[in-house]
Amino acid sequence: MPRVIEAPAGATLDLDEVVARLDESGVDLTDEASIALCAGLLAGLARNRDFLVDRVIAALKASYADQLEINRHSAQVFLLHRGARGFYLRANMWPAATDAAYAASGPAAFAYGVPHDHNFSFLTAGYFGPGYVSDYYEYGAEGIDGRLGEPLDLTFVERSNLVEGKMMLYRAHRDIHSQRPPDSLSVSLNIMDEGEHVPSRDQYIVDLEAGTIVRRPTLTSGEMLLRCAVHLTDNGRDIAGQFARAHPVPRVRANAIAALAAVADEPGAVFERGLRDPDARVRDDCRRWLAARPFG
Repeated sequence: MPRVIEAPAGATLDLDEVVARLDESGVDLTDEASIALCAGLLAGLARNRDFLVDRVIAALKASYADQLEINRHSAQVFLLHRGARGFYLRANMWPAATDAAYAASGPAAFAYGVPHDHNFSFLTAGYFGPGYVSDYYEYGAEGIDGRLGEPLDLTFVERSNLVEGKMMLYRAHRDIHSQRPPDSLSVSLNIMDEGEHVPSRDQYIVDLEAGTIVRRPTLTSGEMLLRCAVHLTDNGRDIAGQFARAHPVPRVRANAIAALAAVADEPGAVFERGLRDPDARVRDDCRRWLAARPFG
């Protein structure tokens, strides 16, 4: 399960001081010194009971314009700061099952009942309310290809709440949780590690009963643009061909192959070439696509 960190004692901190120190140091949540610094700063911010409501009220008075401009995330996320050195700071709202937002959007909009890992590490602290409930599991990423249906050798650890003051470090490709709504509206604060490596990693949605990968929701805008470009221009097809042959990220190679197949006279031949890719995940994707589509 995520590593529980004893929140360091110290002074109450305001948001400007926290982001200034994070901007100066950067964030690397695989490094113990960086974890210790981030934990101290997040604990100091969590002790500040006024900063978030002040920010929320200011955003609402400004018609939420800054959040609409800078927030790339879902409606439950209130972005506090995006650093230039590969991190961001945010507040997450977690509605109860009795809240109108839950009724309107359904549980999946808040990742409730969707067991998943993360392709980045992040530090979180319970800030307000009883906190969401999670069933926590662990798995070892070593030797995992990311194929759909691949077993993860899950180990159940516990069920617990992210209560006020509790701090946890979620570790990329190690911790899996299945979240449940809190008993009442809750808020968490997060320091998210957003290095350049993150877009190249897949996130996994997991079937807990089978202990296998069932979906990989990670998709960059570039991959979607590639799917579009092959339909519009020969140059787009040339770029897709280069990506299919030599892009360093297996997921991008697989999506380039799928894009080329979508406009090919013989799409089966495109997928068959993908069966020679050195990565098991790409080969498995092409094998499934070949089996799923009737090529004449």
